[in-house]
Amino acid sequence: MSEADEILLDRHCGLAILTINRPQTLNALTLDNYRQIDPALRDWGADPSVQAVVVRGAGDRAFCAGGDVRAVYEAGRGIGGDPDLPTVFFREEYELIRRIHYFPKPYIVIIDGITMGGGAGISVNGAYRIATEHTQFAMPETGIGLFPDVGATRFLNRCPGHIGRYLGLTGVRLNAADALYCGFATHGMQRDRIEALLDELTSEPAAVEACLGRFAAAPDPPPLASLQSAIDRCFAGNTVEAILDALAAEASAGGAHAGWAAETRADLLAKSPTSLKITLRQLTIGRDYDLDAALALEYRLTQHVMAGHDFYEGVRAMLIDRDRKPQWRPATLAEVSDRMVDAHFTPIGDRELRFA
Repeated sequence: MSEADEILLDRHCGLAILTINRPQTLNALTLDNYRQIDPALRDWGADPSVQAVVVRGAGDRAFCAGGDVRAVYEAGRGIGGDPDLPTVFFREEYELIRRIHYFPKPYIVIIDGITMGGGAGISVNGAYRIATEHTQFAMPETGIGLFPDVGATRFLNRCPGHIGRYLGLTGVRLNAADALYCGFATHGMQRDRIEALLDELTSEPAAVEACLGRFAAAPDPPPLASLQSAIDRCFAGNTVEAILDALAAEASAGGAHAGWAAETRADLLAKSPTSLKITLRQLTIGRDYDLDAALALEYRLTQHVMAGHDFYEGVRAMLIDRDRKPQWRPATLAEVSDRMVDAHFTPIGDRELRFA
C-alpha cells in the first residue's frame, strides 16, 4: 500500500469523509499521515460546500491505536529514519490536534474499536465522538515510559472525580458506556447503524445534532460509576506513593472493591516509576488548563522524555521485542526524586511549542 492510500478522502454532497486506511497497524498514524490529514482539514474548513466532516478507521478492529511510536523509537535510537523525528512528530501531531479542536464545522469521529493515544487525540478534542459496542478506549502511555499526552492534560481532568488520574496512571481500557461517562464519547451507537447514519448525514449534512440524536442508543450502565467512590478515595493523594498506600488499605479492608484495589496497585507497580510521577504532576498542575496550555506542556515533556531512557525501553519491551519485561531506570519510585521530576517540566527555550 502506498502512502497515498493510507489516508482516504471522499465527498458525498456536503459531507466529507476521511478514512485512516492502515488496518494492518490498527490504523496507527505516521508523520506522513498527519501531513495528509492537516491540509485536507484546512481545505474542508475553508470550502463552503463542505458542511460536516466524518473521520473513521478502516477495518473492524480499531479506529486508531495511536501514533507511530515505533518510528519515533527507531529515530531516537539512531536505528533508522530522520533523527529529528522525535522533535517534529510530536510538534506536528499536536498542531493537528489543535486544528481539530478549533475546526469551524461539525467534526464527527467514529471511535469504533481500539482508540488509544494519538487516536484519542484526533477524536476527543473534536466536537462529536461516536462510540460503539466495540469501542476500547485507553491512554496506556505510562506502560511504555511516556505519559498521557495529545491533550490528555485537559481531557483527563474533565472526567468525574479522580477518574482522570486513575485512567492516566493505569492506562485501563474503557468500553462505550465508560467513554460516555467520562465525556470521551458524545454519543453511543451500534456498529451496524453507522452506515445508515452516514447516509442520513449525506442527505442532511447541516443537521448533525438531529441526525446523531435519532441514531444514538441509550448507554448501558458504566462500570466506572460503580468504582467512582473507591477511585476517589484511592486516587486523592498528592503523591504516587500515597495512592499506592490508599490502594493497599482498600485491598486489606476486604470490602467490595478490595480485589479491584489489589489488582490496580499491582498494575501501577509494573509501570515506569518516572512516568507515574511525571503524569501525576502533569495532571495536578494542568487541572484547569485549556487545550493550548495542555499541548504546550505536553510538548515540553515529550522532549525531556525523548532524551531519557524509559520511553525507548518501554517501546522495546512492549512493541519491539514484546518480552513485556521493561527494565525501568530508575527501577523504583523511591529512586525517582523530586528533582528528577522537576527536570521534565523545565522550559526548553526556543524549542517550546507556541501557538500564534
